[in-house]
Amino acid sequence: MSHNISDIDIPHEYVICLDHVGIAVPNLDDALEFYRANFGWVCLHRETNEEQGVEEAMVGPKNLGATDGQIQLLAPLDESSTIAKFIDKKGPGLQQMCLRTNNLDALSEHLRAQGTRLLYPEAKIGTGGARINFCHPKDAGGVLLELTEPPAK
Repeated sequence: MSHNISDIDIPHEYVICLDHVGIAVPNLDDALEFYRANFGWVCLHRETNEEQGVEEAMVGPKNLGATDGQIQLLAPLDESSTIAKFIDKKGPGLQQMCLRTNNLDALSEHLRAQGTRLLYPEAKIGTGGARINFCHPKDAGGVLLELTEPPAK
């Protein structure tokens, strides 16, 4: 069934930009060094997320703009983390893509109304205090699609 885009009420104003792509890596320091040595990129933010079992870093150029995409490097804290399981099954590489939104609750409500499954019933806290949720890969063309709403400044 084909839809005319004008027939569907899509809250396109809620999605601001591509925020980042997430790459699963076995060693965070080695991955950071690769982006520094080869592209001159810097670590913009680094943190440990115990709940998700990852150590993560956001990397990008020194002069990153407000809507420029970044790369999120994700390394497992232990073999039981989701990232460790991803690496064991698929090897290191692209793990997810993330869209930035200015209203995660409204976007989540819209997606659920369209039949899209979200991984969490309510938003969780992610990198840098952002509110996050994920679209189920089976509903998003095989891609783990993260949705992030940055914290208010």
